[in-house]
Amino acid sequence: MKQFFFKNLLLYLFILLLSVGCASDDSVEVPTDGDSGVVDPVEFTALNLEDYDNGSRVMMQAFYWDVEPRFEWWNTLSGKVADWSEAGIDRIWLPPATKGQSGGYSMGYDVSDYYDFGNFEQHGTTPTRFGTRADLENLIATAHENDLEVIADIVLNHNSGGGLEYNPYRDKDTYSLFDETHGNASGMFNRNYEDFYPNSVSNYDPGSLFYAETNLDHHRERVQNWLWKQDNSVANYYKNEMGFDGWRFDYVLGFESFVIKDWLAEVGGFSVSELWDGDPDLIREHIEATGSGAFDFAAFYRMEQAFDRNDDLTYLTRDQVWQTHPDKAVTFTANHDTEKDGNIDNYIESSNKLKAYAFIMTHPGYPTVFYLDYENEAFKEQLNKLILIHNTLATGDLEVLYTDEDEYIAKRKGNADNPGLIVYITSNSSTKRRTIATGWNGVQLMDYSENTTYSPITDVDGGAQLEAPANGYAVWSVMQ
Repeated sequence: MKQFFFKNLLLYLFILLLSVGCASDDSVEVPTDGDSGVVDPVEFTALNLEDYDNGSRVMMQAFYWDVEPRFEWWNTLSGKVADWSEAGIDRIWLPPATKGQSGGYSMGYDVSDYYDFGNFEQHGTTPTRFGTRADLENLIATAHENDLEVIADIVLNHNSGGGLEYNPYRDKDTYSLFDETHGNASGMFNRNYEDFYPNSVSNYDPGSLFYAETNLDHHRERVQNWLWKQDNSVANYYKNEMGFDGWRFDYVLGFESFVIKDWLAEVGGFSVSELWDGDPDLIREHIEATGSGAFDFAAFYRMEQAFDRNDDLTYLTRDQVWQTHPDKAVTFTANHDTEKDGNIDNYIESSNKLKAYAFIMTHPGYPTVFYLDYENEAFKEQLNKLILIHNTLATGDLEVLYTDEDEYIAKRKGNADNPGLIVYITSNSSTKRRTIATGWNGVQLMDYSENTTYSPITDVDGGAQLEAPANGYAVWSVMQ
């Protein structure tokens, strides 16, 4: 790891002269024809970020709602994973990979047959919406060849697509019969009303926003055996037969924490839970109870409030899961649900999306990139720069240096071998500058996101006037 150093007697004397009468902490709006701020008394060069590796990486959500073309998605992804790996991605999160009730139109969340990966004819199709089992196996193998883990999306509470049967515990017919001719052509994990709430041994019904009559009873030994305990359980089959490396647990509010805890004890692997709630304490409780990571919906909503709803960047300092559980918080700016057509309440506007990515890529937590954002040509170059910054300079403790309604400045302090960074975000319509105590004494700085060419030199006490472009961001660190 390259060491950085800033010792030069002539440079020191030059900076000492510059430091007399340094600027105040008041921000400055910079005219478009203003001073570039470039001072070059000696030769400085940018850090080669390839020389730094903080061990962190980024996950790709490798789908969006109603992906197209149907039946070709696994092949589409197989052609992209090499480039994603090169960019600094280390995991891809796939949609639920088995047959749903909607057949060739299903996104997998209406799970019917946990073992039909596109190799059984049912619900009007053999392949899933995403392709055949052979296509999926090829994708997983290609991802592994490119050092990418593959994360399976697992739906553990609600089932759909079974046959009608009389259910004495609900005193009516329910779609709770799953066998070879009723939505479970694989013949594995056949189910009937006794496997769902309520049943002969349990009156408990946790309720569900989805398919309440086919909500699996995870307290039943038979259900536990098929989901995670026995050799050919869903968990073991996905891991050992299909080659999945980890888990995204869907809608964890629909079942109890012990399910994930026991699943992970059986098969291990990376895991992240979808607990869709903006209360960080609820998410922390889930993390502690299960041992799983969780999507940081608290951070998502703070960004939505800061950039969109309230247009106030002080919301970026409010309580978020990454602040207490950085190793378990999976941060994101968008997902398949937030980006659905017509979603107006859980959404970060496209015009603010890159500022949100600058936030999660420079802060603690494990960031996720959304497929449609990465494939957006207006975003891709900047996202690649932010991923590189995240994987190299985004290390060390975080300190918020300044915040108000339209400015947010925070530092990752780095370590003895890594200078860290300072991220400066503004929602102001003008370019902003603010004098900050950077902690980097007597060195020239640059914006490694390359959104500004302004390049100040810090004084002997580490002070410098940093800049953020209008309605944008800069990521500052030292030159050498």
